[in-house]
Amino acid sequence: MKPKNQYSVTRFKNRNGVFSFRVEGRLHGVRIRRNFKSQEEAAAEKAALEVNSEQTKSGLQSASTFLTADQLREAEAMFRRLAGRPHPLSFYMEYAFANYREPVTRKLLTEAVKEYLATKKHEHEQDLLSEPHLTRVGRDLKRLEKHFPSVTVAELTGARLVGYFEAGRAGLKTYNNRRGIVSTFLKFALQRDWITDNPLMKIPPRRIRRRRGGATTFTAQQAKDLMAYVEEHHTSAVPFFALCLFAGIRPCLRTGEILRLPAEHVKIDASMICLDAKASKVREPRNITIQPNLSAWLKAYPLDKFPIIPANLQHIREKVALKFPLTHDVMRHTFISMFVAKFRSIGEAAIQAGNSEGIIRRHYLDLKSPEEAAEFFGILPRTVATAAPEKTNDIVSFAA
Repeated sequence: MKPKNQYSVTRFKNRNGVFSFRVEGRLHGVRIRRNFKSQEEAAAEKAALEVNSEQTKSGLQSASTFLTADQLREAEAMFRRLAGRPHPLSFYMEYAFANYREPVTRKLLTEAVKEYLATKKHEHEQDLLSEPHLTRVGRDLKRLEKHFPSVTVAELTGARLVGYFEAGRAGLKTYNNRRGIVSTFLKFALQRDWITDNPLMKIPPRRIRRRRGGATTFTAQQAKDLMAYVEEHHTSAVPFFALCLFAGIRPCLRTGEILRLPAEHVKIDASMICLDAKASKVREPRNITIQPNLSAWLKAYPLDKFPIIPANLQHIREKVALKFPLTHDVMRHTFISMFVAKFRSIGEAAIQAGNSEGIIRRHYLDLKSPEEAAEFFGILPRTVATAAPEKTNDIVSFAA
């Protein structure tokens, strides 16, 4: 059944003969009776009284305000969020006024990355940045764009970025690499006033426990089997594998040193490979001594007939990787560990490989025995397999 209206409007005649409209009812237990000249005024009063009554029942309050309806809703939402907090709304507002600075420009992440990469490309053209590093920065920032589509740089909070660094169950080194590139990008954004502070300043890199002997290597027999397989099935790629395995040149097919090594810099007569700063990963030139067995390989497969990088090298490497555990730098790691084992000189190994002595000591020292190293540097092509390589155990042989 429909409840009766709490308030009513009735028409009555006054003593002077004029008709009026009366609103009657009760509000908070108090009788209400008000007269109005027109029915419209009476209806408006009745509606106001009913609203007041409903507000009382639901806990709502009526008050005069200069706020718009949207502003009132927002204020109510903020007060609901403050429930249970120790300070009033004014405290948090004052804190925001004192600490928050609006970015001058709300820059989309895609636009910011584009400008940043243009700057890095200019640094590369001025020979201030290596090509491998430029490639790595571009690849990582494209991944960042994909992870945060349609956002501004100012929306990259610390918590959101940590989630990105940890994406895909990233290891500690991967986490730190991602953080380093994004932190440098955000410093650039800070200089451009796209953000008011760098959120990564309070997020340190992950601590990694360093361990000795962590390099993955081939045994001498594995190296021998690898070269025999390449020589038999992929003759065009013999110089590539020989240079990476017996000279320790970085073999990556995207950014490796081997891609930037000109054939004329491999000087067999002088027993020297001249790796200039443009080709070197660390942007420092170095000379690598050509060991006798490597010289035999390069003479059997001369670079004027067998290019260092054959046209189908990527497919060849994939096929070889099906037969051997050909991880990213395993050939280079094998060379360094065998070199240290044979010549017992960390300093010379660091010069030959383009590493620091600390890295050589931490990862390559005592991984191989002198006997295995001698077997490794005795691996020869089948065309000269019966000829023994020139023996050299003297560090003096490395003098340029």
